[in-house]
Amino acid sequence: MAEPPAWHYQKITKPMFDLPPVQMILRGRLLTGADPAAGDALFEDGFVELSGGRIVAVGAAAELGSRLDEAVTTGGTILPGLINSHAHLAWDGIHDLARQSMDDAAEISAYKCASNMLISLRAGVTTVRDLGMNKSNFFAKQAVAQGIFPGPRLLICGEAIIQTGGHTYWCCREASGADEMRRAVREQVRGGADLIKIMACHDTLEFTDAELEAVIDESHRNGLPITAHATYDACIARVAEFGVDCVEHGGSMSDATIQLLLDKRIPIVTTFAPLVMQSVPELARQYGVPEWKIAERQKAVADPKRYQGLVNAAAAGVTIAFGTDAGSPVVGHNIVAPELAFMVKLGVKRDNYDAIRSATSVAAQVNRLEAKVGLLAPGKLADLIVVAGNPLQELEALNRVQMTFLEGKRMV
Repeated sequence: MAEPPAWHYQKITKPMFDLPPVQMILRGRLLTGADPAAGDALFEDGFVELSGGRIVAVGAAAELGSRLDEAVTTGGTILPGLINSHAHLAWDGIHDLARQSMDDAAEISAYKCASNMLISLRAGVTTVRDLGMNKSNFFAKQAVAQGIFPGPRLLICGEAIIQTGGHTYWCCREASGADEMRRAVREQVRGGADLIKIMACHDTLEFTDAELEAVIDESHRNGLPITAHATYDACIARVAEFGVDCVEHGGSMSDATIQLLLDKRIPIVTTFAPLVMQSVPELARQYGVPEWKIAERQKAVADPKRYQGLVNAAAAGVTIAFGTDAGSPVVGHNIVAPELAFMVKLGVKRDNYDAIRSATSVAAQVNRLEAKVGLLAPGKLADLIVVAGNPLQELEALNRVQMTFLEGKRMV
């Protein structure tokens, strides 16, 4: 395992923010996050018992017997805490990404991270996979881990790695040559990264073969998974062949590329929210999105051929997990339902529950957290939320979060 970051060795006499885990029983409609075929995915009148930061019991409310009076009746739906597998905490969801990256002082980036962590918790997101904007996420992770500020569980990449002058170079760690790629990975490891991210393409393929081999090998040598921004067939196939562990965004894909993903068990984290949100004129205009871009986005969301590769991949069995690209203009860190609804509309997910699982149990597997979170099951960490309404009937119910628990601590 890699050496922990330097702050790991600091003595913390007492966390500034510290909540004790609750001991309680919650009653309501229960979505455990399990595969519906297993038979325990839904309890119309169910309960979950929390103690010591973990889930100790789950089932039908009738099983409580004489303890039924102890249960807190929520009147809503209880489900696992949501996992956003593609977010950018230091971007505010309002302003231009490049200008924020180049103009925001480090202190402002830290404040944006803090604000977006609170927004995430209020939206029921208990785990955020932050895929970079300069070095801000290093400090967000430290702040949460040391109890300086409340936040969701964070999986961070540090700085995304890109060839010199490559796509979004203005917020990434630029590198040239195989040795420099290895150095860039080691810098992220030293800072406390949980994974490595590379920007593998934009209009053209990026990285030489030697660079790509080096950045992937160095990530794996340090025990970290590596994910790649890859948005069209040639790029997706290339990074899969070289051995990345995950694909961000995805896009057009041939049958051969889909088979490659299946053979290597490489998942895709989709991010439809920027297109969806920026295509709504009354929303987009509030954020200064120009009319030509609104028209472009409307054309994109109305074109099913654009997404056929992802639909085909999902139908073939490629794992698809939930991400929003949170921090992009018009995509705040509380945008959940629009992403899930578009997944269902396209057919990337079969129905509402399938979409919800992409942000719970499926996302936990993609992020190698399945032993800890993603399901409401005895022994799992007590990451769960309560929402008003029934998200199986209307995903907009996820906009009405009433309670958020993180390892049994009531954060909302």
